[in-house]
Amino acid sequence: MKFAVITIASVAALFSVGQVAAADGKAVFDKTCAGCHKAMSPKLTGEKEKWDALLKQGKPALLATVIKGKAPMPPKGGAQSEDDVKAALDYMLTQIK
Repeated sequence: MKFAVITIASVAALFSVGQVAAADGKAVFDKTCAGCHKAMSPKLTGEKEKWDALLKQGKPALLATVIKGKAPMPPKGGAQSEDDVKAALDYMLTQIK
C-alpha cells in the first residue's frame, strides 16, 4: 500500500512539474528560440509583415511547421517537447511587433 501511495504521489509531482515548465513560454523562448529569432528572420520584433505572412497559414499550420522543423530551424525549434513548442509559440505571438 505504501508503495502505491508513493508511486502515485511521485507520478503526480512529475506531471505537475512538466506542466509548469511547459506553460512558461517566455522561459522556453529565452532558452531555445531567442538566439535565432534575434539574429535571423523572422525576428520577433521589427518584422511584423513577415510574421503576418506566416500567420495567414493559421496557427495550427505554423505549429506543425515548428514541430517538424524547417531549415535552418531544427524540429521543435530545439525545444524539449511539443508542449514547450506550443507555450513558446503562444508567447511569441503575443510579442510580435
